[in-house]
Amino acid sequence: MHKIPEAERLMRRDLAAAYRLAARRGWDDIVWTHISAAVPGEPGTYLINRFGQRFDEITASSLVKVDVQGRVVDGSGARVNPSGFAIHGCIHAARPDAVCVLHLHTLWGQALAALPQGLLPCSQPALRLSGRLGRHAYEGLAFAPDEQQRLVAALGRLDGVLLENHGPLLVGRTVAEAFVLMHLLERAAQVQLAAMAATGGAPRLVPPEVVALTQRQWSGPADAPEGEDEWPALLRGLELTDPGYAD
Repeated sequence: MHKIPEAERLMRRDLAAAYRLAARRGWDDIVWTHISAAVPGEPGTYLINRFGQRFDEITASSLVKVDVQGRVVDGSGARVNPSGFAIHGCIHAARPDAVCVLHLHTLWGQALAALPQGLLPCSQPALRLSGRLGRHAYEGLAFAPDEQQRLVAALGRLDGVLLENHGPLLVGRTVAEAFVLMHLLERAAQVQLAAMAATGGAPRLVPPEVVALTQRQWSGPADAPEGEDEWPALLRGLELTDPGYAD
């Protein structure tokens, strides 16, 4: 039996954990949407969910290994949603630093993606991502090659993209970073929409110079990936109540 390298085993564990944690937060959409992670030491390949599985039943061993051309390369012959290939493959190919790509249909993220102004700097969690999200217009269910190019251009070197009328997409240097950024975005979207409802669409905004200061404070001098503090705590919670994710 082929032994999985330790770096890949840990990546599989983290990715399976992200699926389970997303399900706990109600971020899943039955069998749709995807979280992917690059396979360490295998450029051009990444792990993604097997089509038809719920987020809350995904395990480290059930993840499917594919390449950026959308081919299953682990010999499993597993089904993978073509949209997963189309969205995730082009980003992994264009952004090797984007180890994890997280695209979800969250309630508040989809609502935010329907607003013409997008994310506003009206709450502390919003400040981390203020000016760090691209926008991509809705073009239908399928992502053709030319649309993939537009998606990659919209992402650029940013932390994510609001897929208009669709939902959020975030990337991270680790699975933990992508997950925590999604947590911040979902919280920021909820606060913004509540504040807009309470103020007639005009919440108080943080001045640009304070946004810039806060982002410098947030990243710190070492620019460490988000999630280094939160991820161990999240994994401990899963180990207590749902340890099967790592199987």
